[in-house]
Amino acid sequence: MSEPVFFRRAASLTLSEIVELTGARASGGDLSATIDGVAPLDQGVPGTLVFLDNPKYADDLRTTRATACLVTQRFAERVPEGTVALVTGEPYAACAKVSARLFPDSMRPGSLFGATGVSPGSYVHPEARLEPGVTVDPGAVIGPRAEIGEGTSIGPNAVIGPDVRIGRHCSIGPNATLLYALVGDRVIIHPGVRIGQDGFGFAMSPSGHLKVPQIGRVIIQNDVEIGANSTIDRGANRDTVIGEGSKIDNLVQIGHNVTIGRHCIIVSQVGVSGSTDLGDFVALGGQAGLTGHLKIGMGAQIAAQSGVMTDVPAGARWGGAPAQPMREYMRAVATLGKLAKPPVRGEAKGGDKED
Repeated sequence: MSEPVFFRRAASLTLSEIVELTGARASGGDLSATIDGVAPLDQGVPGTLVFLDNPKYADDLRTTRATACLVTQRFAERVPEGTVALVTGEPYAACAKVSARLFPDSMRPGSLFGATGVSPGSYVHPEARLEPGVTVDPGAVIGPRAEIGEGTSIGPNAVIGPDVRIGRHCSIGPNATLLYALVGDRVIIHPGVRIGQDGFGFAMSPSGHLKVPQIGRVIIQNDVEIGANSTIDRGANRDTVIGEGSKIDNLVQIGHNVTIGRHCIIVSQVGVSGSTDLGDFVALGGQAGLTGHLKIGMGAQIAAQSGVMTDVPAGARWGGAPAQPMREYMRAVATLGKLAKPPVRGEAKGGDKED
C-alpha cells in the first residue's frame, strides 16, 4: 500500500524566489537551487528548506543537510557548508510564507468529499441562499433563510441554523454547528465547533433556578480561526463578539456576552466567563480561566493556568492563581520555594547552630 500524500506541492521555488517572497538576504550559494519542501532542522535534506528561530535547537543547525536555512544574523555563521543561509529577522514567519506558497491547500480546509457545489445527501432548505461557488458536503444541513457567501465550504454533517449569515471564502468543518450567528469573510471553523448555543444563564433562588432567555447573537468578524471542539455561547441580552483576526485554539470555552478584541490569541483549554471584555492583541495562555464581568486591557498577556479574578491593565503581564502582575507572582513563588526548603544540616530550628 502506497503512503498517502495529504498536501501536494503546488510548485517548486528557487532560492531567488524565496528571497523575493520573504525579504531574506542570501549569504552566498546558488540562488537557482530549488526547494521542494520544508522540514525541521534535524530532518533537513537536499531540496528542503529549514529554519532556526529558537536557540534551543541551535545544535541541530550544525548537522542539517538542507539546501537552505532561514536564520537570524546571530546564527548565520553556524550554517554548515553546503547549506545556504537566508538571513531574516523573523525566520519562523518567513518559513510560513514559503510553506503557504508550496502547499496552498494546507491554508484552509476544503471539501472532504472532493466535491464542488451542493453534494447529494446534503440538506439545503429551499429558502436558503447560497452564492455561486459554495461547496456543501454530504450530510450537511442548511436551514431556512441562511445565507452563505462565494467560495465557502461546508463540511460533512455540519449544521447551519436558520437566518445564519456566513461570508465568503470561509471553511466550516465537519460536525460544526452554527446557530444565531453572523460570520465574516475568510473565517476558518474547525471540526466539532459549537457556536451560538445557549449561554449559561440562570436566576438562582432557594426554590430552584429559573432559566434566563438568551436572545443575543454571536458576531464573528473577518479572518478569525476557531479550533476544534471549541464553544462560543450566544449573548444573553447583547452579542458575543469575536474580533477581526483573532485566533482561538482547540477546546476553548467563550461564555455569553463576551467581547474579544482584534488579533487576540487564545490558547487551548482557556475558559472566559460571561460578559468579560478582552481588548485588542490580548494573549491568554493555555488553561487560563477568567471570571465574568472583567476588563482585560489591550495587549495584556496572561500566563498559562492563571486564574484571573480582577481587571488587568493594558500591556500588563500577569500569572498565577489568583493572577497578579508577573514580577509579584514570580517573587511570591521564589519566596515560597525558600520557605519550603528543609533546614541546612547542622542548623537548629530558628537558624541557631547546634553545640
